[in-house]
Order: sequence, then C-alpha cells, then structure tokens
Amino acid sequence: MTRHPATPLPPPKERRRLRETGGLTQAQLAARVGVGRGTLRAWESGRTAPHGRGRETYARLLAELAESGPLPVHDAAAGGEVTAGHTGLRAGEPAALPDGAAPLTPAQAFDALYAFCAPALVRQAYLLTGRRELARESVERAFELAWQRWPEVAVDRDPAGWVRAAVYEYALSPWHRFRPRYRHPEPPPADVLDRALLNVLLTLPAPYRRTLVLHDGVGLGLPETAAETEASTPATAMRLLHAREAVAERLPELADPAVLHRRLAELASSERLRAARPPAVRGGSERRARFWTRAAIAFTVTLIGATALTLRTAPTRYEPPVPPGETVRGVPPRAAPGPLSERELWVREKLREETVTGPERLVPQAW
Repeated sequence: MTRHPATPLPPPKERRRLRETGGLTQAQLAARVGVGRGTLRAWESGRTAPHGRGRETYARLLAELAESGPLPVHDAAAGGEVTAGHTGLRAGEPAALPDGAAPLTPAQAFDALYAFCAPALVRQAYLLTGRRELARESVERAFELAWQRWPEVAVDRDPAGWVRAAVYEYALSPWHRFRPRYRHPEPPPADVLDRALLNVLLTLPAPYRRTLVLHDGVGLGLPETAAETEASTPATAMRLLHAREAVAERLPELADPAVLHRRLAELASSERLRAARPPAVRGGSERRARFWTRAAIAFTVTLIGATALTLRTAPTRYEPPVPPGETVRGVPPRAAPGPLSERELWVREKLREETVTGPERLVPQAW
C-alpha cells in the first residue's frame, strides 16, 4: 500500500503568527479545525504535531490566512459576517502589507493599529474595572503614550501587546479611587447573569483579575500571560487556578474554561463601548506632550532664577554671628533717673551759672 506524505506545515511560531495576523483566537481556529483549544495550543507551541484529516484542515486554513489575511467569522447577532479581529476580546496585529505596496506613514500605521486593537482593548478594560468611562480613558491614555513613543512601539515585536500592557496598568492603577469622578459606582449591566459575573470579577485581586482576563478572556498562553503580568509561570498558574475557583464557587456553571471564555466575551460585547477616533487620540497626545514640555521649561526657568537670586544676595565672606549679651555679677543694675524736685532743679541751675561766671580758681604758689 502506498503511503502519502504528510501535508507540510509552517513552523510553530509561524502558525501562531498567521493566526494572530488573521485576528483569530485559539478557540475560534480550533473550532474551525474541529479540535479543542488545548490541542491547538500544543500545535502552536510545538509540543505535538497534527496528523490525519485535522492536519489537512489546519494546513488549508493556515494557507488561507497567509494568502488572504483575516478569515470571516459569522456573527449570529448581526446576521452576517464580520472580521475576526473585531469580535470577542482578542486584539492581534494588523495584517502585513502586500508586496510592492507603499510603506505607511507613522500616522497611518498608528491609525491602523488603533482601529484594529482599540475596540477589543476597551472591552478588556471594562472587564478589569467595571467602569465604561474608565475603560475608554485607559485605552486613550495608552495610545497617547504609544504615539509619544511611536518609534519605539513601531519596531516592537508585539505592538498590540505593548499597548495592552499600558492599558491594563492605567486601568488597574489604585489612584483612580481618589478621583471624584470615580468615587461612585456606575450602573451595572442590565442582564442578571452579566451583573453576577462582573461582580465576581471585581471581587478578585487585581493580579488575579488581570491573569484571568488575559488567559481565559483574550486567549493568551500561560507563558505569554506570565510575561505580560511580569510574574513567573508557576505563580501565574496559581493565580489563574485561584481565580477560576473563585468564579466557579459563585457561578458553578462557569467552571469550564471554555464556557468562561465565551461568557467573558459576551459580557464585554453586551456593553456599547465606543473608542475615540484615531486623529483625536493623536491630537490629545501631542497637546499633552506640549503641556508637559512647557511645564518642564517653566520649572527649569524658575529654578535657574531662584539660583541666580540666591547667588546675588548671598554674602561673599563669613560674618560671625553677634553673641547674645551676658549678665555681669556684682554690678548693680543701672537705674533710670526719675523726675527732679524743685530743690534739685534750683541746684542744677546754680551749678550751670557758676560754671560760667564762678570765682577764679586758687593757684598754689611755692613758699
């Protein structure tokens, strides 16, 4: 019997890159292939290799991603097909430019990254904070920072991950509790199940919540989640385990990670969260940069003026301080003269007259 050769596949890293470029999560691509998400994760990491009919389907989908970019995903709620990168919580990288195309300007590249990642990042920030306005503000501030550091972000190996980390850091900052606009809670979701899930998420510690959203919501692997949260892989695994246990204790129907992933995507998509337009974000970033530049210049000028004034008024030589007075013992204190009587006044006048016209002084003579 003749044995046919196995269908060729790209390397594991290239498989993951093609999936992320196409804007598909591991769960979405696994559903198209007909396998579980854990199996697809093992294929992308290189721990196992696909075989049989699953290998052929997987290779065909990867070839389609390499040729045509993002695959369409059916949206039952909208009654049509939308791009995979704009569904759920996943935000990957924009598709690469075709060969021979003119390179994008920095503003065009930034706008493309913003349009591709901002909707999903707003939904992720909402899961972290439970506040719609703070979620939009976190995404805007993160992209403003990215525009200020665009030469650095543009050459980063994962620009979407760079912005996502900035969004999470800003959204989970403890200083928001001191701001008057965020002291009072916002209206909860209208659906009872969504409200219960959001309440459970907000009761988790911030590191556990972030780990759960990245792994079970966004679909990152455990090593990637550990790298983004700046923790070791065992510590990240323990955080994820405790977070899942806390959710399953309050909501037993979400004990399955696949069901939890679907519910997180539904909760984030149920809210009408809109992000600002890219030109507005770039303009806000430039205005903020100008403000801080002028503030730094004003502070420097003030410091130079204060230093010059100090040098101008400071003494040029050492002047010892005047010692305080000391009490001399044995000397009676000087008493102030009181008012003179009539006799004393007469004596004083007489002495003054005799001093001018008094008798001649006696001069001693020798015998």
